[in-house]
Amino acid sequence: MKQLVALISGLIFGVGLTVSQMVDPNKVINFLDVTGNWDGSLLFVMGAATTLFSVAYWLLIKKRTVSLSGNPINIPSITRVNRQLIIGACTFGLGWGLTGICPGPAIANITGGEPKILVFVVVMVIGMKSSEWLKSRFLERGTKS
Repeated sequence: MKQLVALISGLIFGVGLTVSQMVDPNKVINFLDVTGNWDGSLLFVMGAATTLFSVAYWLLIKKRTVSLSGNPINIPSITRVNRQLIIGACTFGLGWGLTGICPGPAIANITGGEPKILVFVVVMVIGMKSSEWLKSRFLERGTKS
């Protein structure tokens, strides 16, 4: 049942990304190019998504301690901006700005077989694995001292 819910959720997410054209790297790059050929239409997509999530969060999620599937809802305990958050946000923004591809739309686009998307996904996975490896080495070194 959990897999079915995950599949349906993923399909809805993918359809939403496709309908909003967030899967088109050129559309995203034009949105981010505020000094050039700016296309502000994605601002409406982000505004609608933020509004819908905010309402759903306050009405349906905030008071819950477990998800509909029974898994605990884990809210991060760190609420202040730290170096890890800044480095992660800068890395994410740099990758998104240079390629016009965000991880969600990249996964939604993977079936198209476009080389740019496939390379992005491979590099994204390498980056995630490298991050895990670096974090484990850094944490191990920090606990031994």
